[in-house]
Amino acid sequence: MAVACGLWGCEDPSRWAAILALHGEVLRARAGPQGQLEALDRWYREELPMSIEGRAEKHVTREELERLMAWKLARGRFRPRLQQLVATNPPELVVQRSASAFRRLPDMLAAITELCALRGVGPATASAVLAVGAPEVAAFMSDEAVAAVPGLPALKYTLKHYLLYLDQVQERARALSRGSASGSWTPHHVETALWTWAVGQKLCPSLLPNLSPSLDSPEDTRPAKKLRTQAD
Repeated sequence: MAVACGLWGCEDPSRWAAILALHGEVLRARAGPQGQLEALDRWYREELPMSIEGRAEKHVTREELERLMAWKLARGRFRPRLQQLVATNPPELVVQRSASAFRRLPDMLAAITELCALRGVGPATASAVLAVGAPEVAAFMSDEAVAAVPGLPALKYTLKHYLLYLDQVQERARALSRGSASGSWTPHHVETALWTWAVGQKLCPSLLPNLSPSLDSPEDTRPAKKLRTQAD
């Protein structure tokens, strides 16, 4: 049953979309009163994609990589040493490596490898870069989303583990898109929904709809917003 398996066990695109639509509210619960995470998340999902798309060749700058790292650490586990390491990369090298990574897509192995040549950048951070610039093929390797995918080995922050996770997320995005009336699902959408569900279960479970297929009350089948191209 969907309840026992969490969001991953639910195959109804409308229920996934209902969870995705709650991302902002769950994020506010995670951010707390200071709201730094909210500002970083808005930048990551709205401003950064436009900046990347507006360039003659897709890439990120070192300043953007530093800010992306701040978003990643605020959203998950705080590890200040990574922030310090990222700041030591020469600006021109960040542009060069990230541009090369985007050129190599959809070869995810090659793209992640390019980004991991930068100091402080592992597969998880590299996946965050690719997910925001190419959400149709990449998904962020968040702890919460990885834990929500059944059948994966114990979490390791390795390229091999990321590729196993991404394969499952890409397949789920295709399946949701086939049955969806609200728009195409990307791997980036799937990760965002999984994160929203996992964090919402911990911080504000009353906010989340019941995923039971037998429950059709209005409050549990909230109208879903149309999926945006980059992320919601």
